[in-house]
Formats: sequence, C-alpha cells, structure tokens
Amino acid sequence: MTSSPWLDVLTLINSFQITQAIHVASTLRIADHLKDGPRSSDELASLTRSHAGSLYRLLRALAAVGVFHENEGRVFALTPMGDCLRTDAATPIGAWAEYVGSPYVWRTWGHLQHSIQTGENAFQSLNGKGIWQYRTEHPELGAVFDRSMTELSRGAAEAVIAAYDFSTFHHVVDVGGGRGLMLAAILNAHHQMRGTLFDLPGVVAGAASVLEQRGVVDRCDIVGGSFFEAVPEGGDAYIMRVVIHDWEDDEAIAILRTCRRAMQDAAKLILIERIIAPPNEIPATKFSDLNMLVLPGGRERTREEFSDLFAKSGFEMSRVAPAGGVNVIEARPR
Repeated sequence: MTSSPWLDVLTLINSFQITQAIHVASTLRIADHLKDGPRSSDELASLTRSHAGSLYRLLRALAAVGVFHENEGRVFALTPMGDCLRTDAATPIGAWAEYVGSPYVWRTWGHLQHSIQTGENAFQSLNGKGIWQYRTEHPELGAVFDRSMTELSRGAAEAVIAAYDFSTFHHVVDVGGGRGLMLAAILNAHHQMRGTLFDLPGVVAGAASVLEQRGVVDRCDIVGGSFFEAVPEGGDAYIMRVVIHDWEDDEAIAILRTCRRAMQDAAKLILIERIIAPPNEIPATKFSDLNMLVLPGGRERTREEFSDLFAKSGFEMSRVAPAGGVNVIEARPR
C-alpha cells in the first residue's frame, strides 16, 4: 500500500486508540490467559467477565497491529509483542500500559494545551496538587505506577549492565531505586558487591521480597527516607535511574547536592536517563519530555543541560554510554 503524508499524519493522530486498546487488554490480563496457548474470544470473555462481541472487536483490532494473532474461528494467540504484556514476562511492560491508559493520566494529557500556553504543570492545574501527593492519597494508583517502574527497570537492567562496567565498585547505593530490581541486577552480575536501596519508606516497604526472590537480600541494606534531606553514606557508586527527569532544575540540583554531601571524593555518580537528541531525531525522548511537562512537572535534558546541572551541584560529567533507549551518565565529584 502506497503511503502519503495525509495517511501518515492520520495514523499519528489516531495512535491514541491503540494506546487505550492495549491498556484495556493489559488490565484484563489477556496475555496471561493466552500464555498456555490460543483461546477463543468467547472463552477469553468468560475469563475476563467481558462482553463477548465487544472483546472480539478489541482483540481483532490489536491483532491487526501485531499485539495478538487471530486464527480461524475467532481464536487468538500471543505474538512476541503480546508476550511482553504477560505479568511474568522476562521483560514485561503491561503495567506501563495500565498506567498510561488510566483515567487520571489520560485526563492530564488532555490538558496539554494548558501547559504549552502557560508553562504550568497540567496535573497540578487540574488537581490542585502534585502527582506524587496524589498517588500517596490514592495508594491503588500508586501501586500501579510502582509496578510499572519495577517492570521498566527489569527491561532496562540488561542493557545498562552491558553498557557500563560496574565491576570496579564495592558498594552501590541506588537512590530512588524503587523496589530494587535495577540494584538486584547489578548485584547479581557482581557477587563481590554490596548494595543499599534507598527510596521513600512506603516504596521500599515492598522491596525485601523482591531482593529475596533475586537472591541478593543478604548483600543489600534497605533504607527509607527523602533524597531532598539525606542519602546513605558509604557507597563508592551512587546510581539513580530516571529520577532526575522527574524534577525541574532547582529540585534536580537539590537532589544532586544531597548525593554529593554523602559521597567521598573518589566515588562516582551514575545517572540512567534519556538524553534529548539533535533536531529531527529520536521522537521517543522528546515526547517523554512532554509527558514530564504535563504529569510530574520535570523534563528530559540534553547532554549540555546535564553538564550544567552537574556543574551547579558539585560534579563534572566524565562519561556517557548509550544503553538501549537510555544513557548511562557518569559524573565525578569536583
């Protein structure tokens, strides 16, 4: 089929429909129901307590974009993409689909024009409070977000470990490390190493079971607190995975300065973040930047902007290593 600019932009305009369709399929755990083999749409409707005809319409649409495969008799099977929606997938992403398609996120993106015209955070404008406070007040929504971050950490860990040599470190402190999947992956790759997992008390409360499942709990301390106040001392490496992008410059500098106070001069700071590409390249990071604008209120940054943050917080950039869709950014104390 011949493409045209009109059809190309129409496809982009209508892409929200695919997002919401994947959100519904993930929320209904369709992929989990298909992991042992194909099932008919009627059987899946019974298992998910859905309207049979409507569920078939959803599944055939997703099969047309490669998420599932439709066989004869309205029978559906997993594809490699659909397999990633399983809750027990090696690199799961279903929780992210549940998060981005949830009503409060959906509604906030609908307020994008307000942010563009005023520079204000859309979520704050709509709800009268920041997204972190909102999730604290709605723990069921916070749980979905935390699970999505855990899943994304699992998917990114292999690329990060391949891109950066952690073997020279003895004690890694993961600041804002959630439930510890990234730290667990690093510890499993380097058996001589100890780790400290640091995040808000309510977040790390669920970390012990995650670390135990991965066989590293005996080499890892779990500490709750705020990275605006203090972080644990004693590490020779301090890592933060997609933490700094959640914050505007003043807050980001405050977090980095907190880390600097805890670090010895020989220690290293390692940020795992997206870096905005030159003009007309890599749209994913630039749309992620819009997501920061409307939801948490932070931003994605260029390499030069990271260097400026470091200079204002007592560091200097020493290395950048691409790692899949993110970069490992190393900085040294000045």
